Amino acid sequence: MGDRPSYDRKLLQILRDAAGVFAEKGYHRASIRDISAATDVSLSGLYYYFSSKEELLFLVQNHCFGTLLARLEEDLGQTTDPAARLRIVVRNHLHFFLDNMEEMKVLSHEADVLTGKYRETIQRRKRSYADTVHGILSELRPADGPDLRTATFALFGMMNWIYTWYNPDRDLRAEEMEEELLHLFLNGFLAPRNRRSDGEGGDSAPMEHSSIWRSG
Repeated sequence: MGDRPSYDRKLLQILRDAAGVFAEKGYHRASIRDISAATDVSLSGLYYYFSSKEELLFLVQNHCFGTLLARLEEDLGQTTDPAARLRIVVRNHLHFFLDNMEEMKVLSHEADVLTGKYRETIQRRKRSYADTVHGILSELRPADGPDLRTATFALFGMMNWIYTWYNPDRDLRAEEMEEELLHLFLNGFLAPRNRRSDGEGGDSAPMEHSSIWRSG
């Protein structure tokens, strides 16, 4: 599905701090001097790790997707049951992004900024992620079930914008959020809370959409 990028500890801290700056100011308003101030690393020190602001944004996004996909691949290897695999997807996504909400905002808001090989690499990771979830849902889908493309991106839509409203002081913990989202997605809002749907396998066409977020 995609290997986890290998970065040293200093660069990882730079990426986290840079994500905070991009999340606060937006990519176009943020400057390398802003990044330098946030990281307490000189301009020359920053340019040791990247050659441009666009490359820095790419490194932030690539590390996020690489880490997310590597964790997911490892956990999915523990079971072949599609219902259990869907739960793993939701758990992995929620836990990762609730722990990295600034990175999540950057992934969502700066989806159209990258160009060339940077854009191609991130789009490839997005397709890998979307195709994995699409495949799991195709196994769960009953014969007369919903359109798989719609279902796949509806699930991502439920999870991807959590950073816009989530407040850890008043909202559900990640484990509780996992249960609620799975219940809403599999059973619907009007279904009793203790009811679960295991679903049945169904045939489907291959995944066509190129991105989880906007592909531009």
